[in-house]
Amino acid sequence: MSLRERITAGLKTAMREKDSTRVSTLRLINAAIKDHDIAARGKGETEGVGNPEVLAILGKMVKQRQESARAYEEGGRLELAEKEREEIAIIEDFLPRQLTEAEVEKAVSAAIKETGAESIRDMGKVMGALKAKYTGQMDFGTVGPKVRDMLA
Repeated sequence: MSLRERITAGLKTAMREKDSTRVSTLRLINAAIKDHDIAARGKGETEGVGNPEVLAILGKMVKQRQESARAYEEGGRLELAEKEREEIAIIEDFLPRQLTEAEVEKAVSAAIKETGAESIRDMGKVMGALKAKYTGQMDFGTVGPKVRDMLA
């Protein structure tokens, strides 16, 4: 079952169970995917976005909600921060398990060996290899500095 089908099935289940938070979050996910489908059609792609792109969309949505929750906490709006955290939990149900720190280190080392990277100039190749294999499983914002350190 593709990720898109899992989201649709989750939406149907949430509607049956009358879980309004889950329904609204899954509808937001579907809307974001459809927006990307429309953009892909404009580029001549008739199939829409695939699983890697859907994973990237979900990752971006989680990151946006984390930033919003932080901003709400700083502003003293704890009920809104809690709502954002609930949405994060729902979105993360559809993301693959996040790699541990040790697994990330091992993946970065393997990608460096695999690409034959020797210097900081090869960082793009390494990051590309990591994104191809581990989209949705690691935060590439924190992985970038690790790759840079290992190549330096």
